[in-house]
Amino acid sequence: MLYIVATPIGNLEDITLRALRILCESDLILCEDTRQTRKLLWHYKIKTPTLSYHQHSKNYRTEQIVKMLKQNKTLALVSDAGTPGISDPGNKLISAISQIPDILISLIPGPSALTAAASCSGLSCDSFLFLGFIPAKRRRKKIFQEIAESQRTVIFYESCHRIKKTLHQLADLLDDRRQIVAARELTKKFETIYRGSAAEIAKSDLPEKGEFVVVVERQSKAALAK
Repeated sequence: MLYIVATPIGNLEDITLRALRILCESDLILCEDTRQTRKLLWHYKIKTPTLSYHQHSKNYRTEQIVKMLKQNKTLALVSDAGTPGISDPGNKLISAISQIPDILISLIPGPSALTAAASCSGLSCDSFLFLGFIPAKRRRKKIFQEIAESQRTVIFYESCHRIKKTLHQLADLLDDRRQIVAARELTKKFETIYRGSAAEIAKSDLPEKGEFVVVVERQSKAALAK
């Protein structure tokens, strides 16, 4: 059995009782970064051994994991924070294992920066487009144009080092009435939620620390018709 376990995106209390039980009962925990996951394990006095699995892992690591599962081991997959497979290399492992007969995959749902930001945005999220992290260089201009024209709310992740530049680029394309919510350090001590137009938020004192989740209001049909 492979369990996909969601872990806190900041506040360590944001974890389910079921997730804690599975982490305790598993034979091994697969981590994006073992050092990061150990902070959570130490906090809850969980002694389950860990093994790294990340975007740079070679094929032999996947083969090693499959071998353990075929030996009836119970493994838990976690990311550094939030739900594995969401802008996270865990999706490759899940895809590979899903093709193997007799190996079960079970989800232990929980925190996600994506849904947390959507929930507190106040914007219509009955239909939205999630873009993950915007590329640092390639295709940025085209992506921002697509965001500007989207008739669905758009959500993406951005680093603290590029957030100002991103907001200025969006301000050049968006109507001033289009609302944006930029959420930083969600569930953590210095959680901050910025609301307003792209230009207004860009003028704010945005700390160069932590990651942002940006929610962009959808384009109205009336605006597209002009």
